[in-house]
Amino acid sequence: MDNRQAIGSWLSGPRAAIEEAGADLGYRGEQLGLPEEGPGSIARPGRRIGALAVDWALCLLIAYGLITDGYDQATGNWALLIFFVLSVLTVGTVGFTPGKRLFGLRVLDLGTGRPSPLRGLLRSALLCVALPALIWDRDGRGLHDRLARTVEVRI
Repeated sequence: MDNRQAIGSWLSGPRAAIEEAGADLGYRGEQLGLPEEGPGSIARPGRRIGALAVDWALCLLIAYGLITDGYDQATGNWALLIFFVLSVLTVGTVGFTPGKRLFGLRVLDLGTGRPSPLRGLLRSALLCVALPALIWDRDGRGLHDRLARTVEVRI
């Protein structure tokens, strides 16, 4: 193995290295019985991050405009509380926040295929902690989704 090949395998990540070794990991969501493309498929990271950015900006705007006098630490704290409440209420009932709806995403219970208030509460609490959302599995689901037994799919 020359240096270019070693660097290339490092840059492409562990999934590419495993597949290069001969293992077939399948597509994201295959283990969950979801389609590979289109509606019902696993949401891609770009859409998820975009939806999160829209929701966070909306919560910051609400906290800045309605609760605090200026932008400071309190604004961020209020925005986190607003984000939690918004996420619990919307994800638990209709399956999406305004940002998720804008990006064509929906959060569903793995067992029933519908939104669940209890799972929405657990998922939102774990998302506000942030660390579980940064740990992903091979299907592209964050630890907060795995623990809440939910999946974020495209509409």
